[in-house]
Amino acid sequence: MVKSRSPGIWFDHFLNSSCLILQVCERQSLHLSPDGPTQEKGMVFPSQDPLDRADFNAVEYINTLFPTEQALEEAQKAIQQLFGKIKDIKDKAEKSEQMVKEITRDIKQLDHAKRHLTTSITTLNHLHMLAGGVDSLEAMTRRRQYREVANLLQGVVNVLEHFNKYMGISQIRQLSERVKAAQNELGQQILADFEEAFPSQGTKRPGGPSNVLRDACLVANVLDPRIKQEIIKKFIKQHLSEYLVLFQENQDVAWLDKIDRRYAWIKRQLMDYEEKYGRMFPQEWCMTERIAVEFCHVTRTELAKIMRTRAKEIEVKLLLFAIQRTTNFEGLMAKRFSGCTLADGTVKKAELPPPSTNPFLEDESGTETDETVIEKGDIDRPKKPKAPDNPFHGIISKCFEPHLYVYIESQDKNLGELIDRFVADFKAQGPPKPNVDEGGAVLPSCADLFVYYKKCMVQCSQLSTGEPMIALTTIFQKYLREYAWKILSGNLPKTTSSSGGLTITSLLKEKEGSEVAKFTVEELCLICSILSTAEYCLATTQQLEEKLKEKVDASLMERINLTGEMDTFSIVISNSIQLLVQDLDAACDPALTAMSKMQWQNVEHVGDQSPYVTSVILHIKQNVPIIRDNLASTRKYFTQFCIKFANSFIPKFINHLFKCKPISMVGAEQLLLDTHSLKMVLLDLPSIGSQVVRKAPASYTKIVVKGMTRAEMILKVVMAPHEPPVVFVDNYIKLLADCSTDTFQKILDMKGLKRSEQSSMLELFRQRLPAPPSGVENTSSMSLMAPTPEQESSRIRKLEKLIKKRL
Repeated sequence: MVKSRSPGIWFDHFLNSSCLILQVCERQSLHLSPDGPTQEKGMVFPSQDPLDRADFNAVEYINTLFPTEQALEEAQKAIQQLFGKIKDIKDKAEKSEQMVKEITRDIKQLDHAKRHLTTSITTLNHLHMLAGGVDSLEAMTRRRQYREVANLLQGVVNVLEHFNKYMGISQIRQLSERVKAAQNELGQQILADFEEAFPSQGTKRPGGPSNVLRDACLVANVLDPRIKQEIIKKFIKQHLSEYLVLFQENQDVAWLDKIDRRYAWIKRQLMDYEEKYGRMFPQEWCMTERIAVEFCHVTRTELAKIMRTRAKEIEVKLLLFAIQRTTNFEGLMAKRFSGCTLADGTVKKAELPPPSTNPFLEDESGTETDETVIEKGDIDRPKKPKAPDNPFHGIISKCFEPHLYVYIESQDKNLGELIDRFVADFKAQGPPKPNVDEGGAVLPSCADLFVYYKKCMVQCSQLSTGEPMIALTTIFQKYLREYAWKILSGNLPKTTSSSGGLTITSLLKEKEGSEVAKFTVEELCLICSILSTAEYCLATTQQLEEKLKEKVDASLMERINLTGEMDTFSIVISNSIQLLVQDLDAACDPALTAMSKMQWQNVEHVGDQSPYVTSVILHIKQNVPIIRDNLASTRKYFTQFCIKFANSFIPKFINHLFKCKPISMVGAEQLLLDTHSLKMVLLDLPSIGSQVVRKAPASYTKIVVKGMTRAEMILKVVMAPHEPPVVFVDNYIKLLADCSTDTFQKILDMKGLKRSEQSSMLELFRQRLPAPPSGVENTSSMSLMAPTPEQESSRIRKLEKLIKKRL
């Protein structure tokens, strides 16, 4: 047995053994896992601890620490002794804590006493100040020592705030009531002083400002804000009392024609105020601006009253005169005052709006812009941000808004007369001269119209941005439509039933120059001029709509809509293009008629292009350069003209091809040569006769190639032998991709087949048709897009070489 050990040592051994047992169990569980040994060997640091040995035996290790049962009992006794010692230490700690509390109790009491003493001294000091301040305040109030009162009163009020939680004490409550009584007395006393100095009913004023009143204003700044407002109200009312007497409704000077005298009066009064009373009121009261603003409110009310009474006497010139003088005065107010007193009024200071995105016109802040002409280049000019609005705008002039119907009716009348003058001038001066150098002439009347529109819009927006702007927009719409129909559509040349003097005989004899176009050069230029004018009006009307929306109130923007008027100008443009197309198309009709009446079965050899082709080309060369040069400024509409002409001429040419029957092989070759010539001319049509060769638009080229290729395919089918029938039918379907029996019937007629042969061919054609896609009911009317032709026969190649050689 090991020698007996002290309880502390045994306790340490007991704790160590318990921890070791836990570690052993834990490590044994790790070593017993299937993958444990191989995974843990490389992960554990080298150690000399017996527990980390591979041959560690837990039982032997515990027996080594506790060899006998007595050793274990001794360890338990040691633990009990340790618990006893811990309890003794705890008891001593509690006694020590109680001793510390007793020591610090007195210190805390002293600290609280100090804090309370400081608060009491401060409160007594404030109470002394409050009591003395109240006594001084009452004495100064009786002696009207307002300057001293102004300084003292604010201090007393601030000190009194410290006693809000002590209002339950009667003495404090009495002091508070004395302060309130002093404030009320001061307010009544100051109001009485101002009433005595500026009596409401009196007309005599003191010779200059009073120092007492100036100091009283300083006191009013500290008193209830209602005292200050009452002083301001009474002073302004007394200052404007003379104005109400001089400009009574029954006075001759009160009418609109003498409105300048109102503004001259207030200017004198403001100068008089600055000279006599400018230093009496604090600068932050802004008394000069307040007097001017109140004058504006009174003037607006008085003018509205007198205009309601004498509404029948208001004429547009008188109204505009009064509005102009009033807006000038409002502008003067904006230069003189900041508008800080308008925060609580009906008119508020406007904020700087974001930069305008409207390309219509330039800055309109000056009088010069009111007369600026709307040029075509205006839409390309740099945009300027709009200047800040006048905060006083409308403060008086708003009273004129109910009477602006006089102005609107006047503009209605003026615009009607303007349109009538345009009509008369056009009849007297005739159509504009051709202006090829500038790309076509725009009628000057359209610029005059929009100049007047701009002037009206700017003027009306200065008067009102509400319902009058909507009424003016309605007037604009009315006369935009009248201009479109009376000036533009009304002066388009009328079509006639004459064919221009073309005859088949003249065509066959190739008498070049004998053909006369339907419209003269002047008429073609007029159509182009009207088209260009309509295009300018369309663009400018869109800009006008945007500008109107900028001017009108945001709540009314949706009611500004000039889409209908823009559509009207689009119709004029479309009609003009259609007239140009019809004219050139009609000029080619006699030539196509001559083509269909020629005896194509009697043609014995292929020669140069036929006379009808020469005639068509002649008309194209005569008309197209004139139209192109006069539409140089509106190139997109010239492209539309070319596309519409191609869409009209090519189907008509194909229909006349079907009328050429019967056709011999040589006749078909001649027609194919003619068709190719026309195709080349049509592809070159946009730049024909021009010194500058410009590639035709892809959209136009696609239409010409597709249409004329179909005409060539028709002739190639006609040239193909109809024996054997199956090959002919298959070749037709391949070249034309047209499943219409009507078209196939026309091809057979062109070949000159007999009815019996045609019947068998038609039956075979129906049998050889491809199966229709699902959902297609009528196969006879089904047409497919024309595919690229297959390799052509040697005869067709030779013919094309001949065409290229001669071209």
